Amino acid sequence: MKAIILAGFMGLSYSSWAVDVVVHPSNTVALDKSQIEQIFLGKLKTFTGSDKAVPVSQSETSTASEEFYSKVIGRNPTQLKAYWSKLLFTGKGQPPKKLASDEEVLKTVAADPSIIGYVSSGSADGSVRVVASF
Repeated sequence: MKAIILAGFMGLSYSSWAVDVVVHPSNTVALDKSQIEQIFLGKLKTFTGSDKAVPVSQSETSTASEEFYSKVIGRNPTQLKAYWSKLLFTGKGQPPKKLASDEEVLKTVAADPSIIGYVSSGSADGSVRVVASF
């Protein structure tokens, strides 16, 4: 995980985390923030037309997950749990599969063109394509 630390005159520091949304390198889709949000909330199930879109997430306690859901989805872990509980109870959806780390997300996305995930900024390598950064 990477942070940008800016040191101030008085020894104060500011930390800002960023996340990259990644897809398989063969996936040429262009996605905006709204489309990414809809995919991760189970409201959009395909990439531009017919290609299946399957989101994967990380543990709610990971910094990447906290940043992604705060910046892109606009919800905290408690709000997300309530959202998914309601959908699960009514049979209308299931939350994204949770993976353990950036490395696991990269491996999973690189193996399947239908997967979309997020990693800490700077973690993406040539095995995936970054479609957005937040």
